[in-house]
Amino acid sequence: MTARILVVDDVPANVKLLEARLVAEYFDVLTAGDGHAALATCEKTPVDLVLLDIMMPGMDGFEVCERLKANSRTAHIPVVMITALDQPSDRVRGLKAGADDFLTKPVNDLQLLSRVKSLVRLKNVSDELRLRAQTAQTIGLQELARVDRPDEPGSVLLVDGRASSQERLTRALKPIADVAVISDPQAALFEAAESSFDLIIVNANFDDYDPLRLCSQLRSLERTRFIPILLVTEQGNDERIVRALELGVTDYIMRPVDPNELVARSLTQIRRKHCNDRLRASVQQTIELAVTDDLTGLHNRRYLENHLKLLIDRATTRGRPLSICITDIDRFKRVNDTHGHDAGDDVLREFANRVRATVRGADLACRFGGEEFVVVMPDTTPEMAAIVAERLRLAVESRGFDIPQAATVLNVTASLGIATLRPHGDTAEALLKRADMALYQAKNGGRNRVVAAAA
Repeated sequence: MTARILVVDDVPANVKLLEARLVAEYFDVLTAGDGHAALATCEKTPVDLVLLDIMMPGMDGFEVCERLKANSRTAHIPVVMITALDQPSDRVRGLKAGADDFLTKPVNDLQLLSRVKSLVRLKNVSDELRLRAQTAQTIGLQELARVDRPDEPGSVLLVDGRASSQERLTRALKPIADVAVISDPQAALFEAAESSFDLIIVNANFDDYDPLRLCSQLRSLERTRFIPILLVTEQGNDERIVRALELGVTDYIMRPVDPNELVARSLTQIRRKHCNDRLRASVQQTIELAVTDDLTGLHNRRYLENHLKLLIDRATTRGRPLSICITDIDRFKRVNDTHGHDAGDDVLREFANRVRATVRGADLACRFGGEEFVVVMPDTTPEMAAIVAERLRLAVESRGFDIPQAATVLNVTASLGIATLRPHGDTAEALLKRADMALYQAKNGGRNRVVAAAA
């Protein structure tokens, strides 16, 4: 794993020590001697993680962290505070400022490197989502990155083997989340897979069960792979912490648990989960926009050209028939010229609705372009394709098109050409061309009719 790490400390010896440790693990290391230099570096250079000292002259680490998180261009960079301060209140203040973790000097090499690698992995996932979501039109990255968004209610699953700690942790989390409590780890695994949680807290206090097994199982299931996991563990168990981070545990907290630190760490994870959920939704919307015609809601030509090849391969492999129908609205240019393009759009939308209502559930309906539409009919013989096409023709002709833009009702007809896949060596291009030729014949033959291509 490679990443660019920014080390910020006003003591050169501390900078050199951390730099040597990180370079030995093949990280690219940048350095800054004060808060202003750190902010400038993050603003102009891609940084994957910041190791930030707190006690610095001029601008302390808390203020640096707050400024990083308030800037939409740097808010997604993980920040680990490294300091001699060891009070819970200091950790809480750092976490509230937006820090992802807190390491106390002298820094344990094992914890440092495992934490750096874990946070870099998380950032890589987030960066990939952000990159894919840049083309989405519905959610802007600046909005997603803002840290002053109102907090959305969280949903937390607490897996804890002891009633006393269940009560304490639930009480602490109550102001920020709805908490479901389960004592049995296997039952918790099923519950996590069946329900929707923003955070899973696993308390490592089971007498006869390894809590890391549950963490590993949660990471292996598709339904729970992206849910943050917060491990509650005892002081001094560095090996368990390192192993947990390697398995994909997102964060950890030491016992005795400070309620304020628990809330701060939980809020950080819930916010990150909500942010990544929005990014994933944005990516999904982008994919849908890429394959959907925005006017009619049908699939577009790009989707047809890719999916038709798959349907043809499947039909050929299975020895099953497949037919397509190309339909074109008759004299559509006259609608635009007489009533305007808004009226033309109304006709296209209503035409698409009738196509959608007429074709069967297994059929694929697409807008091919302009006023042309294509229906792909798997497992359909030429005779059945003709019946479906004739039903569509009647659905268009039988009832006028109500056009609010023109305050009128238009009589619309359509011409249709159908073609059926040949048993051997046929292609999507050849099939579409035959159907298009049949459509041409329907147009030349007087319109408002169905013509089948020659076998």
